[in-house]
Amino acid sequence: MEWALTSINPLTISIFAGVVLLILFLRPKNSGKKPPGPKGVPIFGNLLQLGDLPHETMYKWKQTYGPVIWLKLGEVYTMVVQDAASASELFKKHDLPFADRKVPDVLTAYDFNQGTLGMNQFGGHWRVLRRLCSMEFLVNKRMNETTELRHRIRDNMERWILEESAAARAQGGTGAIQLSRFLFLLAFNLVGNLMLSRDLLEAKDPESREFFDCMNKVLELAGTPNIADYLPYLKWMDPASMKRNMTKNLGRTMKISSKFIQERLNNRKAGKFQEKKIFLMCCWSTRAMEKMDQTGSLRRISTLLSP
Repeated sequence: MEWALTSINPLTISIFAGVVLLILFLRPKNSGKKPPGPKGVPIFGNLLQLGDLPHETMYKWKQTYGPVIWLKLGEVYTMVVQDAASASELFKKHDLPFADRKVPDVLTAYDFNQGTLGMNQFGGHWRVLRRLCSMEFLVNKRMNETTELRHRIRDNMERWILEESAAARAQGGTGAIQLSRFLFLLAFNLVGNLMLSRDLLEAKDPESREFFDCMNKVLELAGTPNIADYLPYLKWMDPASMKRNMTKNLGRTMKISSKFIQERLNNRKAGKFQEKKIFLMCCWSTRAMEKMDQTGSLRRISTLLSP
């Protein structure tokens, strides 16, 4: 065993070094005209030069290289625009080439990015999502129709806060509560009522606590820098286990969301509800959803329901 370890370590290092050199040699050369920018180091580019406050570092670079700076963050080429005139020209004359947003690797779990308006690639499906939101969801008529509903959800939140605070004091505590959890429940139930015409979670429901905890982890992972986003050839390794953790937590939240949606669809199929068309039915009846199988459509709609 000792011989194996001492012989494998140098071999592993040699293979890794060879792979890195091969990637550096075979990667495409970007010989086109580029904006000025600081010179980076091999493999990492300018990634290690950003420091703890990247926005301040970029502002300092602006004094040297101008308002438009070209950076290489690992293997990701990035253009930084730091004045209004350049930004205006970018969005007016070059909007389509820059329409897509760089999607973090963790948000590709369960194709989550394909079901969200902010992370979806520009194209036909993105237009469907935008049309659904602009015509069926984020419209004045629907907002006005839900005034009473929003007041009821707010009142429920206030009642839950008072009940939990009183319960905490009864147990000898200070009565302090975790306000963020109740605000999360309020937002989730509001979306649930707009889409499914029902409250989805109760404050004392164990499933609501699990959903809240998992969504907190999802949001934390989505905002945490991941080295695999800058060195794409490391994605298969998932060196920080971020993709695995995202898959675990996001899978649980989507399972809970899918249960609500499937229940609502089953009730509709059985003729138990006769109310007017809700947002869920609009999603289900769109041409883009009809082209998918039931599992694919359910996953996309579950993504829309997730806050």
